[in-house]
Amino acid sequence: MSAKTKVAKLSIFSNISLIFMKLIVGIVSGSVSIISEAIHSSMDLVASCIAFVSVKVSDNPPDARHPYGHGKIENVSGVIEAILIFVAAGWIIFEAVKKLLGESFNLEYICIGSIVMLISGVVNFIVSRRLYKIAVETKSIALEADALHLKTDVYTSLGVSLGLILIYITNIKWLDPVVALFVALLIIYESFVLLKKAFQPLVDTAWSEEEIEELELKLIQLDVNFHDLKTRIAGSHRFIDFHLVVSEKDTVLKAHNYCDFIEKELSKSFDNLIINIHVEPN
Repeated sequence: MSAKTKVAKLSIFSNISLIFMKLIVGIVSGSVSIISEAIHSSMDLVASCIAFVSVKVSDNPPDARHPYGHGKIENVSGVIEAILIFVAAGWIIFEAVKKLLGESFNLEYICIGSIVMLISGVVNFIVSRRLYKIAVETKSIALEADALHLKTDVYTSLGVSLGLILIYITNIKWLDPVVALFVALLIIYESFVLLKKAFQPLVDTAWSEEEIEELELKLIQLDVNFHDLKTRIAGSHRFIDFHLVVSEKDTVLKAHNYCDFIEKELSKSFDNLIINIHVEPN
């Protein structure tokens, strides 16, 4: 089992545990902010399951139906996750507005709710750091999306915990739905960032300007005479196409070996690299 698959499983199990804790306390207390966090964790669970499936599929080698590999499945999963988060935020806003219109909750369970939120924040902080570490190492957009979910959950859990403590101190019950609305706004922002990042590679967006500059500098350092450089991303895979100018006196074998050398050197600087070089005589 790959590192990506293992850490995706960890995210699934941690989310299941947190959902049960939040949901039980939220239902017993009637706190919409705690229930909103349970919904948030439920969306995180769905996202973790999608990420788990997508990283397994994306690791499959190219085949006859998918000659360029399965990398974009991670981007598709990211788009689906972002849409799910939008839906969750809408439901939270609906429930928070209902609470503002008069529904209340049981103050006796505020302390328990606050403790559950603190536990949730700590657990998600640990898991999100692990997810992000593996995401960076493997260039996985699916795991990065999952890490982003949990990172936001850390902030919202701590926010809800603080809100519950303030309610306990002040007895101002409308703070509960206000905190829930704040959670919903954070979730909407999170989904927008994720949707943008996941969707762009689906339309073959180029690498970032910084990465392209780094690539061009590497080619110049290798004394490569090139032009018509193109880049794109598919999941954790990075694609490069460019025209290589060689002497018209060079043999096919020499040009081939030169291309192999360039590919080997570039692969030292960029992970999961797939290179297509068009040789032109000078």
